Amino acid sequence: MKSLLIALAFAWSLTAATLDGVQIHSSSTGKGHRTVILVHGWTCDETTWSEQVPVLSKKYRVLTLDLPGHGKSGAPADGKLSMDLFARAVEAVRAEAKADRVVLVGHSMGTPVIVQYARLYPQHVAALVFVDGLVTMNIGGGRGPDPSQFSGPDGRKNREAMIRGMFSASTTPANQTKILDMMLAPPDSMALAAMNATLDPANWKGDVFTMPILGIYAEKSALGNQAYMKEHFPNREYHEVAGTGHFVMLDKPGEFNALLLAFLKRQKF
Repeated sequence: MKSLLIALAFAWSLTAATLDGVQIHSSSTGKGHRTVILVHGWTCDETTWSEQVPVLSKKYRVLTLDLPGHGKSGAPADGKLSMDLFARAVEAVRAEAKADRVVLVGHSMGTPVIVQYARLYPQHVAALVFVDGLVTMNIGGGRGPDPSQFSGPDGRKNREAMIRGMFSASTTPANQTKILDMMLAPPDSMALAAMNATLDPANWKGDVFTMPILGIYAEKSALGNQAYMKEHFPNREYHEVAGTGHFVMLDKPGEFNALLLAFLKRQKF
């Protein structure tokens, strides 16, 4: 908490970023011409990165945002979310910050968000970082969760059960509370819309990305499909952090930050 408060003391809100009339909440911390954009996952918000911003901002300008329908950002009037909308929200924040080529870091659903960003705006992408992120819908032979379970009278209960399944022995009680409060904050309608956006078959094109990519995954992660990554992300390195669950960056921030900083140091942006 102390490190986050220190970082916030040097942060300023980029409130001018809007997308289709929807305000996108974002923050900028640190200085310099090298910019890193951190993108949260499903039903999360920018506070996902509380253990990364203070460290990264010592060397880089760090942009965080709440995706549409999440956190302090607005939502479309029709309630519909998509990977295109999320990627365009990231672009609105990048453009407002007047950054050029950036490194994008995406956790969980944030991974397909930054992949979509790389499709739409390749000229602004120096490298990508996947944090226990979804890269293919072929997950352990299945096709992902059933979105319908997150609506109706049992929607919130099912969401909580899914969230608790993301914890590991390294997820402290304080972080468990933080994650639960954060992920249960959006209404069921937004949770369902974001899940449908993630699972939309239009996202999963099977294309190849040749920019440098770092994968930091939970121990024995079901999302770390090595065969797919080798074929579709040939210029990638992959690490699993022992003893971590889905929120790798909160479970073991020291190890996570060391891997990320080492990767950033090697990039030209």
